[in-house]
Amino acid sequence: MILIRGGRPLRGEVPISGAKNAALPAIFASLLTSEPVRLENVPRLADVETALQLVQALGKRVRWEAGAVVIEQQAPPTASPPAELVGRMRASFLCLGPILARRGQARVPLPGGCAIGARPVDLHLKGLARLGADLRLRERWVEAKAAGLRGGEVYLDYPSVGATEQLLLAGALAEGETVILNPAREPEVEDLGRLLSAMGAEVSWGEKVVRVRGRAELGGARHRVIPDRIEAGTYLLAAAACGGTVRVRGVVPQHLGALLVKLREAALEVERGRDWVEVVVKDRLQALTVETRPHPGFPTDLQPPLVSALTLARGESVVRETVFENRFGHVPELVRLGAEIRRQGQTLLVQGVERLVGTRVAASDLRAGAALVVAGLAAHGCTQVERAWHLRRGYQGLVEKLRGLGAEIWEEADCRE
Repeated sequence: MILIRGGRPLRGEVPISGAKNAALPAIFASLLTSEPVRLENVPRLADVETALQLVQALGKRVRWEAGAVVIEQQAPPTASPPAELVGRMRASFLCLGPILARRGQARVPLPGGCAIGARPVDLHLKGLARLGADLRLRERWVEAKAAGLRGGEVYLDYPSVGATEQLLLAGALAEGETVILNPAREPEVEDLGRLLSAMGAEVSWGEKVVRVRGRAELGGARHRVIPDRIEAGTYLLAAAACGGTVRVRGVVPQHLGALLVKLREAALEVERGRDWVEVVVKDRLQALTVETRPHPGFPTDLQPPLVSALTLARGESVVRETVFENRFGHVPELVRLGAEIRRQGQTLLVQGVERLVGTRVAASDLRAGAALVVAGLAAHGCTQVERAWHLRRGYQGLVEKLRGLGAEIWEEADCRE
């Protein structure tokens, strides 16, 4: 449980950790080679630990070394990961392509993760089939065989991050060239492409296309994971909700482009340098109209904390969610804090109020938890955020970093966790 005594402005600088959503596919890329892969700037998070446990179960040896994680071959890769590990996290399904490419067969359970929408894996399976995989669904398992994956042309009906990453991973060991049309272009996907190129594959990006020329074998690599743009955005939105001046350090400002445009529209002062962004809040926020979209659009992962900030804006904001159909678990909890929010289908109408008042709330998923922390920091009185274990999946040192910005926040054991 996280306890917050809110109503205080935030001031100071906060260092940003490596991106969870870049670290996870990088960890699964290590399954493509028998040589060591050294990943730097990897955050120590629950999801990262799950991914590392999974590759260990598949034959890897893992060790942390001077702020990096080194993944080495310990035994020939097995064809099937433990269902319990895959069931914890949606990204675990990314092991399918590498196992299939290395072993010629794989048996992988359908994945688990946050309950924010259906997020079907059909695009993954259709794409792998185009590369020559024979796929069968048996209850909650995917069974795949391929005498050898062959490059091909794949069109994604939607620019799915997971499907793009799956096909990049599989294509890196496929014979010939794999062409992915309408791929996801999130920074984390491009980061995976850089790692695969360092391992020996040839990955090149064009206008709405990515090409990967595979190799019979890939080598090891040393790779630094990009900064976490969602973590950085969460701290900037916390400042927007609470007031004050906050600088996030160790970021790629270009990765935050859509958020920074919206913060300026909301009347915040925004400054940026080579590896930092600073926001200054001098007055109440102005209402916004926002629609989540694949990159470079406004990121869906920042929609919940943005809504928290907009509950205190002047006027009515309109927030439309187009990526995940169930990403509104934070809404009823924000209403408990005094927010005025109406839902119309996939659109939220957020009427700004003068103040929120602390109470007991519960996180339904990772980003909803971040939204409740942001709201609790701005609310008057004490807020108790239950099910805080969700936040440990995606925010390294959240409580300590917020305390460094002047927040009154601490964590206690929750008997229900």
